[in-house]
Amino acid sequence: MPEKNKVGEKVAEIRKSRKISPEDLAERAQLSLIQVQQIEEGALLPSLTPLIKISRVLGVRLGTFLDDADNIGPVITRKDGAGNVVRFAGKTDAPKSSLDFYSLAADKTGRHMEPFLIDIQSASNVAPALSSHEGEEFIYVLSGDVEILYGTDVHALSAGDSIYYDSIVMHHVHAKGSAPARILAVVYAPY
Repeated sequence: MPEKNKVGEKVAEIRKSRKISPEDLAERAQLSLIQVQQIEEGALLPSLTPLIKISRVLGVRLGTFLDDADNIGPVITRKDGAGNVVRFAGKTDAPKSSLDFYSLAADKTGRHMEPFLIDIQSASNVAPALSSHEGEEFIYVLSGDVEILYGTDVHALSAGDSIYYDSIVMHHVHAKGSAPARILAVVYAPY
């Protein structure tokens, strides 16, 4: 498995520890068996939606797939110290990463929110695939321009703008135009 994608390794480890077969996980998470296998092998960069579904079936927080160590006290992340990147696709079947997530609380045990710095690659000619999951999201644009498809609405945000929404509504976040963007995102996904 590539060094850049350890999420699949953790999914497989937790699934095996729970004595759940890949077939059962796929069925209960409403994913295809091939998708689960590709996630576990690191061959597929998943979007957050399938990971949230998997975390619910496995009975763990979304952040469990990103955790490195346990810390019950506060976690401080210094500038330029956001740690290892975790790459996710902007859609469920993308061959490469369009979103680079830097966890700002990977060592915090029992957290209910997932704060990230996210680098969004420039827009491509491929139509974005909307997704949804339980929870809420807060996004603050640090640099560049971002477009958020939310239900039937389109919201354009620039540096200094923010949005807070229910993530159960179909949505997609991507850079607007040809330049990349950087956002601060806080995702809350109940389990």
